[in-house]
Amino acid sequence: MEYEAVIGLEVHLHLETKSKAFCGCATEFGKDANAQVCPVCLGFPGSLPVLNKIALDYAIKVALALNCQVQEYTRFDRKHYYYPDLPKNYQISQYDLPLSRNGFLDIDIDGKTKRIGITRAHLEEDAGKLIHKENTTLVDFNRAGIPLLEIVSDPDINSPQEAYAYLTSLKSLIEYLDVSDCDMEKGSLRCDANISLRPKGAKELGTKAELKNMNSFKAVRDALAFEIRRQTEILDAGEKIIQETRLWDEKSQETFSMRSKEEAKDYRYFPEPDLPPFMIKEEKIAEIQDTIGELPKEKMQRFIKDYGLSQYDAKILVGNKSDAAYAETCLRGYPQKDKKAVANWLVGPIAAIASDNAVSISGLGILPKDVLELIAFVENGKISHLAGKSVLAEMAKTHKSPAQIISAQNLVQISDEASLEEDVNLVIQENPKVVQDYKTGKESSIMFLVGQVMKKTQGKANPKVVQEILKRILKDSSL
Repeated sequence: MEYEAVIGLEVHLHLETKSKAFCGCATEFGKDANAQVCPVCLGFPGSLPVLNKIALDYAIKVALALNCQVQEYTRFDRKHYYYPDLPKNYQISQYDLPLSRNGFLDIDIDGKTKRIGITRAHLEEDAGKLIHKENTTLVDFNRAGIPLLEIVSDPDINSPQEAYAYLTSLKSLIEYLDVSDCDMEKGSLRCDANISLRPKGAKELGTKAELKNMNSFKAVRDALAFEIRRQTEILDAGEKIIQETRLWDEKSQETFSMRSKEEAKDYRYFPEPDLPPFMIKEEKIAEIQDTIGELPKEKMQRFIKDYGLSQYDAKILVGNKSDAAYAETCLRGYPQKDKKAVANWLVGPIAAIASDNAVSISGLGILPKDVLELIAFVENGKISHLAGKSVLAEMAKTHKSPAQIISAQNLVQISDEASLEEDVNLVIQENPKVVQDYKTGKESSIMFLVGQVMKKTQGKANPKVVQEILKRILKDSSL
């Protein structure tokens, strides 16, 4: 039987505020364990929470960018469960009256746009962190109480690749809002996935498994792919799927059972008695809406319109906010109307070097003016394209200008015909068979001869000029 995967994602996002959600403790990452705690975030008796205004504003900002309906009336609830990193034995969260509902995010998949619904985006506090060492488990409460926005998708995702596209699009959008660093290594962005299978064409949902412990978008994609295979084998054997929480093991590339899946009733939700319900006025929503600038989709369309870029190039360049600003500086500074050359360098060699160095394009430390200077050297025939890529790599290492590197390495391309003719004639004499092949109609043979001239000049000859000289000499020659 063929099955359809039904996937819903829960993204937990640290909001980048200076203090925690309900107290004044700092949120700086990397401090000594338990150095940023107080009676409120440690749950001491008699301590009272106070809502962080900036956290609320940031949460509304994300909700609006995700096309959610911000609720006029909302409140916080207590979500009860016991775990060593939860000092109060409950989490201040939101249940039946969340901050926002009914949004959507459009993703591009296989050249088509698919709309993924957003069930809700609500504000809560994070738990602490457990550190396991041999036979000991330590707890650090610095993270306890950090403002967390939970973004829950509708079960509209049907493949691991769609899940990956949703997460990358969501991360890009959030980075544009300047409300979180979205650093998965720091735990600023985490994702849980719910997945079930059903026979193709069926409407009823199957029994789901919740997947946790995925520390990258690739891990989410891989875990979902494994789970589809696992559940398919179980269903094909005529057995039933157990509703449970499963952990992803990166080494074995498998999921394994952690515990049975909790239901909402297991958490014994009830309204948070220490935080009154509150109203979010339309004026506040409009004020925050005005702070949302150009988002990735809008910027991509503008890049296509203003700079004549392909959708492919534009999509890559706007994926990261700082990269988009960097790319636009390069595009604006390029004197030609056709900006394709700049895009080719940015999404090609520059992006490749950035990937090798595990940084963004803008994080390479190469100035936009130096990128434009390098492109000009190549287009003016001063250096070859191959030499240009070599110069670019050196620019990333040393942050020197292209002119400095070209001068130091004597990379100026030889374009003077008189200087090249001697080498061309020598190559013709050394390769009579290739010359004969060219003269008898095998035109591609000339590229071998070009390559031989390049060798003799140690790559400094202008290949276009060399090819022109070869064609002229061979046309006039009786060889």
